[in-house]
Amino acid sequence: MTEQLASWAVLVTRAGTGWEVRRLADHADTELPVLERSLTGDWPGPFVVVVDTRLYFVALTHGPGGMVRAMISDGGLPEFLLAAEVMERYGIEGVEVDADDEEEHPAGDLDLFADAGLPRADLEQILTADLWADEMVAEIAQRLGFAAELAAAVRA
Repeated sequence: MTEQLASWAVLVTRAGTGWEVRRLADHADTELPVLERSLTGDWPGPFVVVVDTRLYFVALTHGPGGMVRAMISDGGLPEFLLAAEVMERYGIEGVEVDADDEEEHPAGDLDLFADAGLPRADLEQILTADLWADEMVAEIAQRLGFAAELAAAVRA
């Protein structure tokens, strides 16, 4: 029986008319420098997607001029190591939330997947739905056409 990993990172790249998804790390919550080095090539380039503890995910990609574009599915979780590191490194403003606030607070570059075919408005709908982080990433993958490849990459 296969089991979904609780924390993982994948590299998503265009492969001709389709997509290739490769798992980069398990338990990737302390691997930001390694993950950033995976962003090879020019803009628009591959995506690195990290799901941490199913509570939130981070996505990175190249932007114009070699800069890195970043977003986080919930900017109200700076107590997690990866969330804090991404928010600090990429200047993503955190969101002050009450302890009983269960809403998602997406932050950062929410146009990150637009060049691949997922407009900001559609991404915001996914990010504010009542879904776990891995379910959000699966929905993004479904909309962009790499759901099967993602599922195969993250199964242990």
